[in-house]
Amino acid sequence: MIQTDELTRHFGDVAAVSGLTLNVSDGEMVALLGPNGAGKSTTLRMLTTLLRPTSGAARVAGFDVTTQQREVRGRIGYIGQGNGAGHSQRGRDELIAQGRAYGLSASASRARAAELIESLDLGAVADRLVSSLSGGQRRRLDIAMGLIHAPSLLFLDEPSTGLDPQNRANLREHIVRLRAQHGTTVVLTTHYLDEADQLAERVLVIDHGRLIADDTPARLKAEHAQDRIVLTFDTPSLAASVAAHHVLGIVAGADIQVSGGRVLISLSGGAALAPKILRALDESHIDVSSVEVSRPTLDDVFLTLTGRSLREDVTA
Repeated sequence: MIQTDELTRHFGDVAAVSGLTLNVSDGEMVALLGPNGAGKSTTLRMLTTLLRPTSGAARVAGFDVTTQQREVRGRIGYIGQGNGAGHSQRGRDELIAQGRAYGLSASASRARAAELIESLDLGAVADRLVSSLSGGQRRRLDIAMGLIHAPSLLFLDEPSTGLDPQNRANLREHIVRLRAQHGTTVVLTTHYLDEADQLAERVLVIDHGRLIADDTPARLKAEHAQDRIVLTFDTPSLAASVAAHHVLGIVAGADIQVSGGRVLISLSGGAALAPKILRALDESHIDVSSVEVSRPTLDDVFLTLTGRSLREDVTA
């Protein structure tokens, strides 16, 4: 569905995207992630024909983004960060007008609009002015507008930014259901890494305009992050003593740190090792107040790969 070969875009002397080569198969759900200024938006703009590459090549839905822009645009949907519908228009009318702009007949546009209104739970608000809709309702209307012509590929650029947790969860459910129903290939960018973890089958990480990681969320976490075991003791002195004690020899090679009355152990396979650590401490007559085991997240992967938060601006 997407093939790029050394795709590059310069703005003067600044290389926003440098030699990007990637493939996205038909039907995949892919998250494109990176810190602010990493090149995500520039990449999306090139793939959607809004920005001409400086060099390299890209084919989207089988067509060249430089020489076959009309064919590409007819086969993709693009949901940007801003609201696409006119505030003084009614949602249903906007959908029908969008369908007509893509060449659907009036009857086909009305039928498709009705189908999407039902699929995205917009029936109660479809005939209200867009300006009266909530943030979540507007985002669902934006997605309906992007799907009106039944594209084979949908780009979602930070679809849930600004939504409260309930609306974010609701929007995720709609995206999953629509993809299951229509088999649409989806490429999304997001600053919510839990969202990428839940939705995406593959995660592409871009930094400084280059692709630095491409794998499933599970494999990225296994390769670039570790589990963490936190043991809490009654006193800082006891925690320090345990950290230096031979009892933790069973996790030799792990990163062990002491913070107050806590011993923090970073390692792979923490869930399986935690019971062994507790048994060893019990056999040494050392009391543990509490134990926590946390699995790595994509945030941990990000810090490992880029050394900074996804939300951090590279100019800061």
